[in-house]
Amino acid sequence: MEQGNSGPAGGRIDVRSAVAATVLLLVAANVLNNRIAPSAYLITAPVTAALLLLLLRLAGGTWADAGLDRAGWGRGARWAAVLIALVAAVYLAGALFPPTRGLFADRRTQGDGAGTVAFEVLVRLPLGTVLLEELAFRGVLYGLLWKGWGVKVATIGSSVLFGLWHVLPSLHLGEDKPALGSLFGHSVVGVVVVEAGTVLFTGLAGVLFCELRRRSGSLLAPAGLHWATNALGIVTAFALRSLT
Repeated sequence: MEQGNSGPAGGRIDVRSAVAATVLLLVAANVLNNRIAPSAYLITAPVTAALLLLLLRLAGGTWADAGLDRAGWGRGARWAAVLIALVAAVYLAGALFPPTRGLFADRRTQGDGAGTVAFEVLVRLPLGTVLLEELAFRGVLYGLLWKGWGVKVATIGSSVLFGLWHVLPSLHLGEDKPALGSLFGHSVVGVVVVEAGTVLFTGLAGVLFCELRRRSGSLLAPAGLHWATNALGIVTAFALRSLT
């Protein structure tokens, strides 16, 4: 489903300036969330999201440019429901198949109880991760790049930045995920390989998310898949620990 690039004829700032301001704001938010005040993410994420929407509006953007047009809500919700069901089926199969069961192990959530898991999947991930990342990369940034340079630049540009966004959060991924640590080791080379792989993987995931947003005409479709891949992984890991 193609979305038009319509919007007010002229914004208070030009698209180039809005893109630059968006990138700078995201860099600041990334450092804040991962290095300076990681415990404040439930405040910084919604505030950053609101500021990003303000930048889009100042550049003459609309709700449709951000993938939030009300006309697309129903279609986006249907896409999201199907994608969540597909991820659930894949994770269930992975959990039941012994060779892939170990992929769900994650030291970051090993000691978490049911209450903590519920908070992670129902509060932290939707508000602290999915809201900001989808609105930033498939919403505002994608909409601005599309308005200025077309769908290809919007997809590639937002996806590359989405990959780079994960550099700081994944610095200790090899230690947190035993499957990765055993495969690549914990040396400097191993860390670099894991980092490069994470950037590449998330960048490619960004392309998929962008295409879902374009075809569905709604941010709900990529948001649903994004939430499912993260949240259902946590739920699956918790269920496997509880059964052993």
